[in-house]
This record gives sequence, structure tokens and C-alpha cells, in this order.
Amino acid sequence: MSDLVLPARPVRRSEIGESSLIKWLLIAVAVLFLASVLLLPLAVVFSEGLRKGAEVFFAAFTDPDTLAAVRLTLLVAAIAVPFNIVFGLAASWAVTKFNFVGRNLLLTLIDLPFSVSPVISGLVYVLLFGAQGWLGPWLEAHNIKLIFAVPGIVLATVFVTFPFVARELIPLMQAQGTAEEEAALTLGASGWHTFRHVTLPNVKWALLYGVLLCNARAMGEFGAVSVVSGHIRGYTNTMPLQIEILYNEYNFTAAFAVATLLAGLALITLVLKSLLEWRFAGELAATKRH
Repeated sequence: MSDLVLPARPVRRSEIGESSLIKWLLIAVAVLFLASVLLLPLAVVFSEGLRKGAEVFFAAFTDPDTLAAVRLTLLVAAIAVPFNIVFGLAASWAVTKFNFVGRNLLLTLIDLPFSVSPVISGLVYVLLFGAQGWLGPWLEAHNIKLIFAVPGIVLATVFVTFPFVARELIPLMQAQGTAEEEAALTLGASGWHTFRHVTLPNVKWALLYGVLLCNARAMGEFGAVSVVSGHIRGYTNTMPLQIEILYNEYNFTAAFAVATLLAGLALITLVLKSLLEWRFAGELAATKRH
């Protein structure tokens, strides 16, 4: 007996109209939400920073403390991002290519900075390495200064940013599986050669996205850095901390000028990500299909 095939129910014009209406309503809600919580605040930052003209805007960056804050922000990002690249690659390789005891625990620890407040992480470092902390006396005896110094800022920044690279790589490497690596090893390739010529080319775009996100977060981190820095002018203040100090001193023009620079760096990161997606759309689609 042949299978009974039911005729397809015709789609009524009213249903198409309702779907179209819902679609445009959802789009309008999304645009309105983005405009109110993202675009409007950004517009206010840039308008306030440039309200008194370009001369006053650039004069804000002649302050030695502000210049020191800019240099320190770039230095911390330059240290934290490469560290997170190494950690992200190692962690994602271990999680996706091997089965071992504690694998789920490692995944949980990778996600820990997403669930723990940055202020709490900063306090943890103070309790560990501060003058009254567990390791504080030993560090002081060996003339090693972490808290209220640049190394502590780097540690705090690394903590809050290390999930970004790993979390971009792990889903993609899980989807790709281990077949290509196993084939390369079967053909006599070493582990390092397999990583360089098989694994890394397959995840290069996810790695780059993770680096961009990690860099943006490293430059904009406030909570953890605020706790471990000590707010020492010209020495441990990053750009977010310098903005807070200038604003609290009612130096609004300078505060918004530095905020404009910080927001501009974040926008540059977003533009670079969008350009890469547009320029290499074919390769990205092929990687995802693979």
C-alpha cells in the first residue's frame, strides 16, 4: 500500500503579512534598544569630548599623568594578550583533542572569570599578594612588589581576559574533530608540525577574533585593576582609572577626551573584526562547514 501523501497547506496572505509585521517589529525593537543603550552613550562621549574644540581635546593628552595612563594601558594589553593566546591555544588543544581526568573541571575554570565579579578577583590578588596577604611577607622579604604595581595590574587583567581566546577556539575545534590531526600523525608528522600546518590554519580566524575581543577587554578593564592598582598617579593608573579621577575632579573635558580615545580603540577593534569578516567571508564559511 502506497504511503498517503497529504497536500501541503497553502500559506494564506494574512499569515505572510503577520510574519512580516512581526519581523519588522522585532527589528525595530532591536534597533531602538541598541540606539538607546549603545549608540546614544557613544555619541554623548564623543560630543562631550569634542564640545570645546579640537585644541582643548588634544590638550587633554599633554597631561603627564594621562600620557602615563595611555602607555600603561597599551603595555598591559601587550603583555596580557600574548599570554592569553598561548593559554587559549593550549587549553583548547587539551580540551578538544584529549580525554583526561579533570577535563570538565578545566572547562569550568576557563569560564570562571565570566561568573566572578572583577572586583572580587582583584580582592583575591590583594589577599594573596598584599602586604597583609598570605604571600605578602615573603614577597616583601624578597623585594618583589605585585600589588599597587604594574605586575599586579597585569595579573588582574590576565585573569579577567583569559577566557576570550579559549572560548572562541573550543567550539570550533570540537566541531572540526581530530580526523585531520590523526591523519597527519599517521603519515609521520610530528606534533609540532601537525599543530602548525593542520590545526592552526583551521582555527586562525577564531583565534584572531578571540585576540581582538581579549585586547578590547584588556584595555577597558576597570574593576579588577582598580582594586590592585592603588590609583597611583602616573604609575598605576590605566585609562579607565584616569577617566574616573578626571571626572571626580570635575575636569569633564579631559575625562571625556580620554574616554573618547578608549571608545575609539574599541570601535577600531569592532571595525577590524567586521572588515575581516567581509574580506574573508568565503574562507570563514568554508572553515565553519569543515
